[in-house]
Amino acid sequence: MRVFLALAALLPAACAARSATMGDGAATNMVSWRSLATADDRKRLRDWRSAWVEALGKAKATHAAEVAKEGDLLDPDAAALGDVTPPPGDYRCRAVKLGGQSPQVPDYVSYGPFPCRVGPAAAAAGNAAAPAGPGDAGALPFAAVAGPQRPVGRFFPDTPRRIMFLGTLQLGDEKGILRYGHDKERDLAGLLQRIGERRWRLVLPKPHFESTLDVVEIVPVR
Repeated sequence: MRVFLALAALLPAACAARSATMGDGAATNMVSWRSLATADDRKRLRDWRSAWVEALGKAKATHAAEVAKEGDLLDPDAAALGDVTPPPGDYRCRAVKLGGQSPQVPDYVSYGPFPCRVGPAAAAAGNAAAPAGPGDAGALPFAAVAGPQRPVGRFFPDTPRRIMFLGTLQLGDEKGILRYGHDKERDLAGLLQRIGERRWRLVLPKPHFESTLDVVEIVPVR
């Protein structure tokens, strides 16, 4: 039986070399998530755009109207804005899955909305992540707190227009979290961009379940 551990305990080196705030894009920050990411996830993140183009092509072939309605959310070339780090608090999320991995899976599916959290509240939600330790300075907790598939993890500084996400997938009625790197099928890696005044998207390329690309829309509850 798998042992469930808090995600934060498995990211001991996160942002140890941090010399700037989240989103400042300092070179020292850029090492942090790379040193923690698995080889598989580093590849997924390198290939994020090709995965997006592939997924979008599949979705447009059969669900063009639905894709068009999503606007900037699904446009890989939509302008990513600065000041990318979302403030701590409660958010409303919605997940769009593009490009089914098998003929039985639709090429466009939208789930939600569902509650999610950023910051200390995310760390406390359903044991989503333990309180940050000294090695986690600069890593910002994120957790979806409802739904059958719930991404849980942390955001790490990268550039002024994106921050990186490393986490894992919580399923069904699970209460604990598999540690990052323990189960390749559950590991998640992505990038967060701000695409509006109070609107973000978490892009998850090549998830190991169902789709070619997942995009999670994140907007504040208030």
